[in-house]
Amino acid sequence: MSWADFVNWLDDNKVVLIAVTCSGAKVVMLCRDLEKARLAAEEIHKETGNTVGVYHLDLASLDSVRNTAATLKDTEPKIHCLINNAGVMMCPRWETKDGFEMQLGTNHLGHFLLTLLLLDQVKAAAPSRIVTVSSIAHTQGSMHWDDLMMTQNYDAKEAYCQSKLANVLFSRELAKKLQGTGVNTYSLHPGVVQTELGRHIHESVNDFIHWAFHFFGQFFFKTVERGAQTTIYCAVDESQANQTGKYYSDCAEKKPHPRGECDDDAHRLWDTSLRLVGLDHYSV
Repeated sequence: MSWADFVNWLDDNKVVLIAVTCSGAKVVMLCRDLEKARLAAEEIHKETGNTVGVYHLDLASLDSVRNTAATLKDTEPKIHCLINNAGVMMCPRWETKDGFEMQLGTNHLGHFLLTLLLLDQVKAAAPSRIVTVSSIAHTQGSMHWDDLMMTQNYDAKEAYCQSKLANVLFSRELAKKLQGTGVNTYSLHPGVVQTELGRHIHESVNDFIHWAFHFFGQFFFKTVERGAQTTIYCAVDESQANQTGKYYSDCAEKKPHPRGECDDDAHRLWDTSLRLVGLDHYSV
């Protein structure tokens, strides 16, 4: 199975764990919707003969993240590449099961906790990689330090952009924490991809914008396969083996927005995230 064959099945609410064993590439999907995941895994098996493992994971629940990570500690002792791919975009002001604003909670905090809980396995597989899918939307984002959960004056777009900036800052700070371990980190913009990511726009904006987003997307957005290429590049390309903490788009390193390079914000987000997910005393 090629990486393109596999990543073509990614949708907007999956986290992908790739554990490469000595016998070849072992692919495991961590998914919220098990029915969809199993159908995708079966289709991949029919087309390629390769088996894809499936586990349940709801990034909007810290308990789910902890339970899944605990299971993987027993089944995947070495993780060569962790791809944090899940996302929710421009939804109404919903909250996760732990009371976080849904977009920050799912797009950042869920990935943050999962990554740290699996970090020993990633280190055990070094040289290894952690790839976090962000977005060009980070360029319009800012960290609302006085109200991270945007309980006042919630704006769906601002909340999404904040969560995508958090992805870039997290990857940057994680790279610093992991210096000397053999684990490299990458964040990226996959392009504007034709997926179900915009399915909540009619609720948070209006039906016309929702229609226009999906109608014109058929002609101007990337296909899922094309949209997966930068993720694949960061995950396996040998030319990036000595790079870490960088940001990518169209299979090339790009300079993120200056707010994505703010070390003070990256460090502050790290400490704040540790507190929010209950890992106050955690040390990499």
